[in-house]
Amino acid sequence: MLLLSGCTTGPADRSPIGARAEAPVPQGVADPAAPPSAVPPEPECDPRASLRPAGALPQPGRMPAGSTMEKIRARGRLIAGVDQNNYLFGFRDPLTGRLEGFDIDLVREVARAIFGDPERVQYVVVTQAQRLTAVNGQVDLVANSMTITCARRELVEFSTNYLDSGQRVLVPETSSVKGIEDLGGKRVCAAANTTSIQAIIDAPAKPVAISAVDWTDCLVLLQQGQVDAISTTDNVLAGLAAQDPTTKIVGPRFSDEPHGLAFARGATDLVRFVNGVFDRLRADGGWMQIYNRWLGPTLGPVPAPPPARYRG
Repeated sequence: MLLLSGCTTGPADRSPIGARAEAPVPQGVADPAAPPSAVPPEPECDPRASLRPAGALPQPGRMPAGSTMEKIRARGRLIAGVDQNNYLFGFRDPLTGRLEGFDIDLVREVARAIFGDPERVQYVVVTQAQRLTAVNGQVDLVANSMTITCARRELVEFSTNYLDSGQRVLVPETSSVKGIEDLGGKRVCAAANTTSIQAIIDAPAKPVAISAVDWTDCLVLLQQGQVDAISTTDNVLAGLAAQDPTTKIVGPRFSDEPHGLAFARGATDLVRFVNGVFDRLRADGGWMQIYNRWLGPTLGPVPAPPPARYRG
């Protein structure tokens, strides 16, 4: 923060009295935002339907010969693309330096199932715009609060739905905005190349979509008064609101957002394996423990995990 003292100005200081310096804009902000470029036109499908697990899970350390899981085991670590700026889902704990959150715990459970050790993970930080391409040779899977859509399934494979969510709006607590319908002509921020940007562009009220690299950049823009609102899935908004108690989440959900881990299209055996891990977490209470740890205090209790749905 800059503090202005009452010193005498010299001849070179010609700033008018009372002038305000423009607040800096985070790098990568697009004003206005472009529609997501990496997503083709939406085909028809059941976005929640994933590949059925191939029988019982093998014992940790004893993966099927020639499988993707055996290659990961032989390498000695699972490589996961994650966020480090999505509080409650994937963020770096400032006290320990460790990555923590709902998505991170799911990745650790996959590592536990392969190695018997949840810490055998190499984390690669990917932005929202990199999530659909990182699985093509850079990482084994992406766990980055990603909405499953039929268009995205043309590019990657998804696990079963591990979290039901929907898009809402975050505004300053002093705002009179009640929902997306009140934001006509107003500036609304979302991360680039997300379904949230497209939903803002498509909103009947015609808000002005502003994109940033990360959700924390949107929060900075909101705090500086450079945007009027942030709009994305309510689970992401819960993390932002937890970081800034002078904000509030308003309005009903205006989209349906199932969430999944993403994989390369050819890694179908890994998809089936991870779906088996998720089935076990649903059955043994592991999913509820993860949810209650990270999301229960902000999003409230849920009766059960989202059910699995399979297409073959």
